[in-house]
Amino acid sequence: MTDFVCAKKLSLICGLSFFAPCSFAALQTTPYLALHGTPLYAYLSAMPYANPQAPKGGMLSQSSLGTFDNLNSMNGKGSSTDGINYLFDSLMARSLDEPRVAYPLLAEKVSYDPEHLNSITFHLNPKARFNNGQALTAADVKFSFDSYQSKTNLGLQMYLSDLARTEVLSQYQIKFVFKSANNVDMPLIIASLPIYSKQDWQHKNFSRVTLQPIVGSGPYVIERIDAGRSITYKRNPNYWGKDLAVNKGRYNFQRLKYVYYRNLEVSFEGFKSGQFSLYEEKIAKNWVTGYDFPALQAGWVKKYQTTLEIPLDIQSLVFNTRRAPFNDIHFRQALTYAYDFEWQNKALFFNQYQRLQSYFEHSDLAATGQPSVAERKILAPFLAKLHPVMQKGVLANWRYPVSDGSGFNRQNLLTAQQILKTAGYVIQNGKLYDRQGKAIRIELLLQQHNPARELMPFVRNLKRLGIQVNLRQVDNPQYTERIRRQNFDMMVLRLPQTLTPGKEQAQFWGSAAADEVGNYNYAGIKNPAIDAVIAKIVAAKNRDEVVLYSHVLDRLLRAGYYQILTYGKPEHWFAYWNMYQQPQRKPKLSVGWEYWWVDVQKANQLQQQMQQPK
Repeated sequence: MTDFVCAKKLSLICGLSFFAPCSFAALQTTPYLALHGTPLYAYLSAMPYANPQAPKGGMLSQSSLGTFDNLNSMNGKGSSTDGINYLFDSLMARSLDEPRVAYPLLAEKVSYDPEHLNSITFHLNPKARFNNGQALTAADVKFSFDSYQSKTNLGLQMYLSDLARTEVLSQYQIKFVFKSANNVDMPLIIASLPIYSKQDWQHKNFSRVTLQPIVGSGPYVIERIDAGRSITYKRNPNYWGKDLAVNKGRYNFQRLKYVYYRNLEVSFEGFKSGQFSLYEEKIAKNWVTGYDFPALQAGWVKKYQTTLEIPLDIQSLVFNTRRAPFNDIHFRQALTYAYDFEWQNKALFFNQYQRLQSYFEHSDLAATGQPSVAERKILAPFLAKLHPVMQKGVLANWRYPVSDGSGFNRQNLLTAQQILKTAGYVIQNGKLYDRQGKAIRIELLLQQHNPARELMPFVRNLKRLGIQVNLRQVDNPQYTERIRRQNFDMMVLRLPQTLTPGKEQAQFWGSAAADEVGNYNYAGIKNPAIDAVIAKIVAAKNRDEVVLYSHVLDRLLRAGYYQILTYGKPEHWFAYWNMYQQPQRKPKLSVGWEYWWVDVQKANQLQQQMQQPK
């Protein structure tokens, strides 16, 4: 992957420093970070999915849902603003084409031993500056990570739990020491987090919600805040990193604006009337039937569809296994038969979605078919300790129940009823009772923007099983607080998954996260087998191991019936006012709109057309 150079003292080779005692470690210094492969673009002057000649100027405006009250997205308080990450640079910039590869940004090179990864040193670029002109140094990096480890939510602290300490070696050298020597994900986590100014926070409380501007080193600064309604950023003309390879042809818009709406329907109407210029469509009915408005017919608005090489978001109905009856795997299993995707897709979604069969859908991480020999070998030590339902599930060729699409779901409901009866539940007078004679009542918690009509078929099927259901729709702050406190029976979840799983999987499914307020293990999963496999993923030495252990994790999660995976689509749907251009080559792992630019001729033509009398 890289050259290893041993030397007893500091040497300069091609402008890079290589140093390590030959008898102890093979320390390497490279102008990139690549832990599971060879970087493709290490010595290019610009990324292949960029147009270095792209003109600067114009605005890209988008919509957001809800509201905001915090510019510090890293303290876990309140509702942070969309786009705030463009105020900050990280140590390195992840490739939009390659998993687990990052290129120089604030750090111009890194030093580490890939065979014994107990520490990593980042060499900062001496040219790096905050947007107030102040030099960015190792002291700022240490301040940022010390704050993350002590003044943020438990989720982020757990994400960084393998970081033992941060050491300033010199003005432009910062060393991170890890608690273990096998967590290959930690360097990329560290390289990807934003760096704050120590001086800027000397007299401010990092833990508090704030709408006061924050000093950053990124390509944009805040221009205007309309509290709770919109935020506008403008491009920093003195941005220190504009000529780096990862930034050439990037950040071309003079302004970025995010406009906030209460729900998707109002947001769509705002787009149609020209209140913002780029819209991501998330409603299948709209995508199929809603784009017949005059601006699109006139060619002023364009539809755009793209497919990325990344796992689909996890969309699911989550069971809170801390509570009865969801602590019973038989009950959870029965409820999966009540979810009728086939009818829902036909009647509500115009057959635009696919049923999710994996927690890593649309990627090589998804487990398919029967377990391989290698997967069975990993599962073998845990099988005897798994619940019999899980034992059967992890060894099966997994598929969720399929209905006939008629809307009655009769056969699956009969199967669900039989599972419940065998497990000791009783149906009397149309109501389901548990083994102690208590009637089953559950609450399904929704946010304001979750369409309740999509869940009504599931609710009707539960009632046919004798389960009394309260569909509870609450505002975003109340919803956030209730799930933080694990105060729900069932909830609707959308969770982004990654092509490079690591420590975040412990936050999603690990036992330690199950009882932590504000963490992401909403289902309350506590399973030693899952914990052990996550540890294997974190410590994986190569991509093949990541894939293998992810397959096993996928099987364990599905067999535990902790959630009902619902639906998704590999395509991303967008519409935009017709004044933008894109590079000819698109990145594989991101839409990459920060590489788009305004076509002045098209923008002027659009403006003239819109001003003509109707």
